Amino acid sequence: MDVTGHALADGSGPFRFAYQPGAIRYGDGAVASLGDDLATLDLERALVVTGSTVGDTAAVMDPIRQGLGDRLAGLFAETTPEKRLATAIDGANAATDCDADVLVAVGSGSSIDTAKAIATIVGRRRSEPADASDAALGAEFADTGTLAVPAEPLPIVTVPTTLAGADFTQGAGLSAASEGGTGSGHDGGVVEDVVSGGLGDPALAPTQAIYDPTLVATTPRPILAGSAMNGFDKALETLYSRHATAITDATAARSVRRFREGLLAFGDGAKGEESGRDGVPAAVEGLLLAQYGISRADCTTMSVIHAFGQEVSAVGDVQQGVAHAICAPHALAELLAAADVRTGLLADAFGVADAADPETAIVEAVAETRDALGVTTQLRDVDGLARDDLAAIAAAVAEHRFLDNGPAGYEPTAATLEAVLDAAW
Repeated sequence: MDVTGHALADGSGPFRFAYQPGAIRYGDGAVASLGDDLATLDLERALVVTGSTVGDTAAVMDPIRQGLGDRLAGLFAETTPEKRLATAIDGANAATDCDADVLVAVGSGSSIDTAKAIATIVGRRRSEPADASDAALGAEFADTGTLAVPAEPLPIVTVPTTLAGADFTQGAGLSAASEGGTGSGHDGGVVEDVVSGGLGDPALAPTQAIYDPTLVATTPRPILAGSAMNGFDKALETLYSRHATAITDATAARSVRRFREGLLAFGDGAKGEESGRDGVPAAVEGLLLAQYGISRADCTTMSVIHAFGQEVSAVGDVQQGVAHAICAPHALAELLAAADVRTGLLADAFGVADAADPETAIVEAVAETRDALGVTTQLRDVDGLARDDLAAIAAAVAEHRFLDNGPAGYEPTAATLEAVLDAAW
């Protein structure tokens, strides 16, 4: 697919939008249709890919098993937040052992990203087995930081249980580390050093995503809250991206409204684990809308806030969504002051169009949404992060590929970005 032309200030500019996502199913109990959906796709043997916690959670896995019925071929419950190459290799072995023709990724972005790596490896082994041995894959990843994606990776169906928003993208994070042995989250003899990288290809876009608020509501509140700003910011950044179109304006604006409605219901976290569960359906609707059109064959709308989130979480011991939460108000304030941003569109989405100072009101609305989650709000409170790290993080953000997706003409310096981090400190 391709998109040509960019939206003008009022969103009415010329464009070509040929986005072709997989099917989307939304609603309480939506996973009950898993087997029927796979039958429609002519897929018969599903390997469920998830982490050990979700894999042991009956409230999630029982509906998944029931929905799949006799199409459940196996369970691989070994994914980890590190998204290790060795884990993906183990998962590919499991897929081969059960003769899977589809992966059903259940859980957070870690499981979904790992499923994309598994799909890549299985596809490689089927089409080019000589170049897909463990050693060959390790050498390729160590040398390039990625793996070549075959023309036909194993299809993926995603069932998210968090709000991070990895479930409809065509990219995935991947890492490798030399210590330990394979199967334990490390990569033993597959690599000789620590490697961070990822995968990206339109062929990795999920065939279908199933959004079931009932399953999302089973996720512990701190994890759900920690993931939320990552997904929310996908909608926020789409509204000021140079790759926006009238179509993504509509989906992203509604996403901001629904996401914000759901997240504000979380309250300040003082009411305990069950606080804010009534907001989950609205937040999940916002999540699926946030992802519509953000990850295309030739571009993405993720921009500076995502760059901050990735680089901060790469240094500090913090969930990427929490890094988003800390940085988002400060990054947005800087961007609104420095770039040609469609303030009216943002103000409408946040319901502050009548404010005397819409730019300030937008930033305050983002901060209010963040604060309702009860997450960390200052970089100084992140374990493993020192103020002396801010300059290096800013330099990495300045070189991040996502900055090219911001408003046209937005070219912040490392010094400007460090000032954002300093404000967030």
